[in-house]
Amino acid sequence: MNVERAAIQRRVLRVLVGGQIVGAAALGASVTVGAFVVQDILGDETPLGGIATATVTMGTAFMSQVLARLMARGGRRAGLQAGYLLAALGCFVAVVGVERSSLAWFLAGLFLFGNGQAANLLARYAATDLAEPNERSSAMSRVVFASTFGAVFGPLLVSPAQWAGEQLFGLSTYSGPWLASSVFLLAAALNTFVRLRPDPLAASGGSFVPQARMKLSAAVRVATATPNGRLALAAMVISQATMVAVMTMTPVHLRLHGHETVSPYVVSLHIAGMFAFSPLVGKFADRHGRTSAIFVGAVLLVLASALSAVSGDGHIVLFPSLWLLGIGWNFGLIGGSSLLVESIDESARVRVQGTADLLMSFCGGLAGFSSGFVRRAIGFHLLSVGALVLAGVLLVYCVWGSAGSRTPWVAAFRRR
Repeated sequence: MNVERAAIQRRVLRVLVGGQIVGAAALGASVTVGAFVVQDILGDETPLGGIATATVTMGTAFMSQVLARLMARGGRRAGLQAGYLLAALGCFVAVVGVERSSLAWFLAGLFLFGNGQAANLLARYAATDLAEPNERSSAMSRVVFASTFGAVFGPLLVSPAQWAGEQLFGLSTYSGPWLASSVFLLAAALNTFVRLRPDPLAASGGSFVPQARMKLSAAVRVATATPNGRLALAAMVISQATMVAVMTMTPVHLRLHGHETVSPYVVSLHIAGMFAFSPLVGKFADRHGRTSAIFVGAVLLVLASALSAVSGDGHIVLFPSLWLLGIGWNFGLIGGSSLLVESIDESARVRVQGTADLLMSFCGGLAGFSSGFVRRAIGFHLLSVGALVLAGVLLVYCVWGSAGSRTPWVAAFRRR
């Protein structure tokens, strides 16, 4: 990497890190109370408790495609800025829903709010535009790691935000966190607009026009054309679905058993697992291979789901369970995303990245939506068993169903 390119890459990473911190704070502060708003509108026993997270995730899925198209046509800055601004608008719409006790308004706001998560996810690819091939996972992990600071403290800001909304603005209990999130997202948009110059995609020599014309079906075919591409997509999709299914119902499960006050701390620890170890995960993936990272992630997801399944009516076991669930997701996301980047030709890379995030978030949204019905029908613990089975499928595919068996870590496990 020449000196000028290296200097631009360092600047890009600093800007992306700033955006991740405030964007993740917005997500952590608001999603924590999403299920509670639905329960207040429909009742504590509603099977639709997971619809809040599911709607955010569906918004993330579909808007990933839109933002990827903007990036393909106008660069990373255009897509990231639009994502943060639309998410801020979603926060205001969600407040209207809370104040009116209108599920339709609230869900509309959550769908728009999903733009913020879509922007944060796509930012990890922007970190790789100018990175050397053997440093892509590490560059990506720096951006993912930045989310730790916002995401861990975001849920802890729920109570102060609720107090401010009630005392200063006369709003309902759960409106304050959404207003606070809008401020964070507007700051992220401003940071991107002012500081992300030059655009990393343009600086890397990326061509916008061919990528903009690629259809969704074509992008899926490109993503799944190689064994590595199929494994990368499977890792991202299964890691997301497993994590979302358990994480979505954990606050509801805790509330129904009298542990609502513990919920923000369990969520904070979970989000710390999702992001705090990213630098180590990135180095591991660069050193031992992307497939090995996916393998470790699958093992951790299996262990986390097993702990959740045996947690009983208490809350102590859910702390390590949700923590490991976050770390496993991190391995799957970074390993799968890095493997996808190196498996796709540069001419189609941006559109395929958006398509992969669409599939990942869409499946996560389905898992989040159905989790409420599954929990009510058969219980939280059997829901966790289902997540365990799903994570086990990824583990089996990683070891026996892909070219990854040639990777030392995976090959060693296979020989056992």
